[in-house]
Amino acid sequence: MNPQMELQESFAREFSAVGDSQALEALRVKYLGKNGFITQALANPRAGNATPEDLLELRKALNHLKKNAGGDISRRGEELRQAEILAAEQNAPQYDTTLPPRFERGSLAPITLIQREVEAIFERMGFAVEDYPEITDDYHCFEALNIPPFHPARDMQDTFYLENGQVLKTHTSAAQNAIMRKYGAPLRAIFPGRCFRNEAVDATHDNTFFQMEGMMIDADISIANLIYFMKTMLSEVFDRPVKVRLRPGFFPFVEPGFELDINCLICGGEGCPSCGHSGWLELCPCGMMHPNVLRMGGIDTDTYTGFAFGLGLTRLAMMKYGIKDIRDFNSGALKTLRQFVG
Repeated sequence: MNPQMELQESFAREFSAVGDSQALEALRVKYLGKNGFITQALANPRAGNATPEDLLELRKALNHLKKNAGGDISRRGEELRQAEILAAEQNAPQYDTTLPPRFERGSLAPITLIQREVEAIFERMGFAVEDYPEITDDYHCFEALNIPPFHPARDMQDTFYLENGQVLKTHTSAAQNAIMRKYGAPLRAIFPGRCFRNEAVDATHDNTFFQMEGMMIDADISIANLIYFMKTMLSEVFDRPVKVRLRPGFFPFVEPGFELDINCLICGGEGCPSCGHSGWLELCPCGMMHPNVLRMGGIDTDTYTGFAFGLGLTRLAMMKYGIKDIRDFNSGALKTLRQFVG
């Protein structure tokens, strides 16, 4: 019997006895590996007193055997893999798919909840809801708001500057110019967003927070319009009358400017860490829009006036839901957030 026939018979005999992937791999190495029987036979064919023509035929037969053996091993390997997968699935623990899930249900974040509620209130009062990027430029964040370069008012906002000269939005007021340019006057719009400042973090301050800017521009707009819309919104959010106060406040983009404070609903005005033990929580810087800001937005100041406000959504959520520490919003504090699962 020639070497090719001997290898073919021994391979077929051992191949038929293979029962798993590990045995199949051992068989492949034995016959087709670097030092395998078929590989070595091809490298050094021997057939007694065979002629060169006989050796050529032997090499052809060995190559044919090698090709067939490789194909048999590949097909058998796929069959064994599929059988092993099926066996693993059959032996896996069985689950009752009708059982309720064991994981905890999620919910919208409290700031998202309050944002959607406030948006709905203002939409009912005729305000459009707009969006604005979190990364902006110096012009929109400062110069278009009557804050020129090197103006001391810039010290009020510890700004994150990017390497390309742009800034992380320090306040939602950065969208004012773009919104005025988009719609012109008359105009009613709100634009919520996330803001960033390099602030010292405590119970009422964080370096990342949410605001909602609002503007109303029309003929004969006054402070009375501002107070009406803010009181209406706050009464609907808290579903009860709320006590507010206006304090004079300086903001370069409004004149006159105010701080609208809300009586602390966590302590009832008695004083707590959330309100800095003052009984009041600063909620809404606001005021009549500065003529320079209106003009830079393309608004005719001989015809139109307007008011603007920057509502603190983060602080409003603290008041609405009784959250005492602003840091809970961005820290993933499940003890605080679980109460909103419903």
